[in-house]
Amino acid sequence: MRKPTLGNPQNTIEILQKYDFSFQKKFGQNFLIDTHVLDKIIRAADITKEDMVLEIGPGIGTMTQYLAEAAGKVVAVEIDKNLIPILTDTLHDYDNVTVINEDVLKLDVRELAREENGGRPLKVVANLPYYITTPIIMGLFENDVPVESITVMVQKEVADRMQTGPGNKDYGALSLAVQYYAEPYIVANVPPNCFMPRPRVGSAVIRLTRHEKPPVEVKDEKLMFDIIRASFNQRRKTLANGLNNSDKLSLAKEELIEAIERLGKGPGVRGESLTLEEFAELSNYIYALNR
Repeated sequence: MRKPTLGNPQNTIEILQKYDFSFQKKFGQNFLIDTHVLDKIIRAADITKEDMVLEIGPGIGTMTQYLAEAAGKVVAVEIDKNLIPILTDTLHDYDNVTVINEDVLKLDVRELAREENGGRPLKVVANLPYYITTPIIMGLFENDVPVESITVMVQKEVADRMQTGPGNKDYGALSLAVQYYAEPYIVANVPPNCFMPRPRVGSAVIRLTRHEKPPVEVKDEKLMFDIIRASFNQRRKTLANGLNNSDKLSLAKEELIEAIERLGKGPGVRGESLTLEEFAELSNYIYALNR
């Protein structure tokens, strides 16, 4: 193995010119060109030679080189077939890297973990395309992929949403879903000039450390998330009206109000003021009413 050569703008430009590569807007491609940020990501992900890392969207292999230095094994999933020859070149000296030309949203990652890592928990590290950040992260959690942690570069606004609590304007269904599965921690804010091409928005690195077991007990996970989504679908409505408008819940409005009042809340309360614990309690009560 050799020291990573990518991560600075000059080397990145050379590789892109060598292969006459054109950025694909549809894939949300923004390549990292800051070695300090790369070092921070690797440190935050806490990778050792015992680890298998799943990298989503390796691009030209910039972060992949850093991951290959730190991890025992790296599996990089890249959707853009035009990047495969570049990755073959830039990762030539790293024999612990496997590149898969696939759409990660169509890939059975749980089966991949079983084949490549014997089903042991893996660590996910990625500079995610911002337009599919949420489906990727929630897909990993909801499909029971054995994931120990997810350390990802995302849009700053999304990172803020993932870690915020009740009463904040950024608080919503994503905050609750992420916090049900993991402990979020923002590692670093990353300005647009750390990428090529520059995105129009600020970015952040966030680490999601998977809970060994969820922090709340719910009788029916799907029901709880149906309630959460209904609560935030129309933020200006009261919680009772939001739930009453949902076609997923088959309760009369009086029953919904009774369920909300059991939390010690008045009928005018809004979903954004409830904690994860309160949503779990509400869900369990509605579950009992539906039995």
